[in-house]
Order: sequence, then C-alpha cells, then structure tokens
Amino acid sequence: MHSWPVQDANARFSEFLDACLHEGPQMVTRRGAEAAVLVPVQEWRQLQSAARPSLKQLLLCDPARADMIAAPRGQARRRPAEPIL
Repeated sequence: MHSWPVQDANARFSEFLDACLHEGPQMVTRRGAEAAVLVPVQEWRQLQSAARPSLKQLLLCDPARADMIAAPRGQARRRPAEPIL
C-alpha cells in the first residue's frame, strides 16, 4: 500500500485516485501518522457487507437462539411494601 502525505494527496488528487483504482488502497498520512485510506468502491462495499450481518443472519446465529438472560420466575427480589399512613 502506497502512502501519501495529505498535502500530496490533495494537490495530486486525480493521480491519487488513479493509483487507488489501479493499485489498490492508498494510505493518507498527516504529520507522519496514518490518518485515512482511500479504497475502490467495490472493495468498500465488500468490507461493509462483511462487517454488518443481515437480519436473517442475526436471527439464525447461535447467540440469538440462546436462553434468555432474564432471571427465572420467582427469584426476583421485590421492594418491601411501604406502610400505609
């Protein structure tokens, strides 16, 4: 992955974008520290779909079908009744 200082990426954006499309993701640095990455849109969409499961996947996964976390009935503590004045 090629690294571009933010000033160069800004001044030569067309070249920066072409490098992304032909070579793959391009890193942008600010004051020597990694700040952002420019990725082709197809790669971004793949990353997004892999990061967020669908509703169907969430409902069918094991944790969704696990036992409920709620306490069993009859074991909940109740506040003592307040005296009537």
